[in-house]
Amino acid sequence: MQSMMTNMEKGALVKLFNRGGYVLDFSTPDFDAFTLDSVGVALCQKYGLSKGKSLIAYIDEANPEDSYKLLSDLLEYYETQYYHFENETNDADILGQYSGSYKKLYLNCRGIIDKYKVSQPNHELAKAVEESFSSMYMSQQIKLMLENQETYPAEAIGKAKELVESCCRTILKNRGETIQKDCTFQQLVGQVFKVLDVMPNEVDEKSPVAGSLKQIYGSLKGIVAPIAEIRNAYGTGHGRLADFKGLDARHAKLLVGMSITLVQFLWTTHEEITLMGS
Repeated sequence: MQSMMTNMEKGALVKLFNRGGYVLDFSTPDFDAFTLDSVGVALCQKYGLSKGKSLIAYIDEANPEDSYKLLSDLLEYYETQYYHFENETNDADILGQYSGSYKKLYLNCRGIIDKYKVSQPNHELAKAVEESFSSMYMSQQIKLMLENQETYPAEAIGKAKELVESCCRTILKNRGETIQKDCTFQQLVGQVFKVLDVMPNEVDEKSPVAGSLKQIYGSLKGIVAPIAEIRNAYGTGHGRLADFKGLDARHAKLLVGMSITLVQFLWTTHEEITLMGS
């Protein structure tokens, strides 16, 4: 990040999200799951305060990068899940004093986030690699996806692609492989398949079983392109218009299931090869 957000700018963002101790429409468990996924900290659990006060406490003490990350993620959530409800409905009984009053504040906050946005297009990918990817981390992310697929399908779809990418980059990094700067998502997964040499040693390359396994591996690699395309169109990670209509829970479950199958296969293969000293 080129420069630090000012306290006034951070205060404007917090004001958009903090609604008298509540944070938007999050329940406490959902808010802890969201912040744990965003910055690795379950805020209410850490501070023992309300959601709003926990958010303020974290922003006051976190480093600039983590503060920006959480506030940026919250703004994306606001855009995809909350903006339309808050700014388009005319039901004063539902919104009370908040009806239409946050639109100007939102536009100001959008400008603040864009002002400090990291210019490098691969920043999110680099942050994913910096995560301590492990079997425990993978299980934690899968748990979050499963929890979100019913309530927040767009969040689950976004994380499905990110988990695969983080897994693949970590495997290649751990095995000393070079990742090309302009490597596409599909090329990244293909490189991992090649490096791991996934065919079992017990299977004769010329046998019918080998051919069947190759078909399965090809199908696994083939799911990468649709995961990326659907995430770009319907997952989190991009600003959305107020009239954005996302996919429903059954589609999120499909994408989550596909990504879990792929990640578990690649990660366990990587771990087995590492244990054997290959």
